[in-house]
Amino acid sequence: MANTFALILVTITLVTGVIWVLEKFIWSARRTTKAAEVLGLSAEELDQGQIDAVAPQPSWIETGASLFPVIGLVTVLRSFVYEPFQIPSGSMMPTLLVGDFILVEKFAYGIKDPVLRSTLVETGKPQRGDIAVFKYPEDPRIDFIKRIVGVPGDKVRYDEQKRLCIQRKGESTCELLPIDEVEESPFSQQGINLIQAKETLGEVPHEILVNPYIPNQSGRYAKTSGKNEWTVPMVSTS
Repeated sequence: MANTFALILVTITLVTGVIWVLEKFIWSARRTTKAAEVLGLSAEELDQGQIDAVAPQPSWIETGASLFPVIGLVTVLRSFVYEPFQIPSGSMMPTLLVGDFILVEKFAYGIKDPVLRSTLVETGKPQRGDIAVFKYPEDPRIDFIKRIVGVPGDKVRYDEQKRLCIQRKGESTCELLPIDEVEESPFSQQGINLIQAKETLGEVPHEILVNPYIPNQSGRYAKTSGKNEWTVPMVSTS
């Protein structure tokens, strides 16, 4: 759906842009010439009112030409600078709640083609602790928003107490992320009070929620079913 909207937006921008260029450099001059011939005046002697009376600007040209600057600006901002998203689920609670609107910085990991999403210019790499919006690998039509806990080559593990452990690429030991300020959360899930805590990744603490009664979910993970350890692969940021 997002790609369809981007394609529509780019198409409208191109169409209105062509209208704007033709109006500015060709059609407007033709109407001025026609008015000068009818009124027997030179182009320099004409005012806009006389031109409009003899050769009025068609409404579709006026609409297209006037829309182009606005649509063009929206396309540039949405494609290369910021794009709005609405949080669809509670996976990022309590940092982000269902229904929250956020603006995503589009150039953090590269300048991309707005339709095909291929990287044109690389500007950075995802880092641990970043909150990123990406296409769900099993269904690219769906946008996911998650916190990055591992970068390519890292091994990510969860123990039975739902503690996160990261073995960084090239290291032999797994670093258990510190958890502080553990307390009962005001949020609940299906009538169960959740546990709220601060999980420190690097030097940055992040608020997390844990359901202490939910069973191990490792069987739900695609391609690694039944495991609580994953090696972060080398992937494109497109």
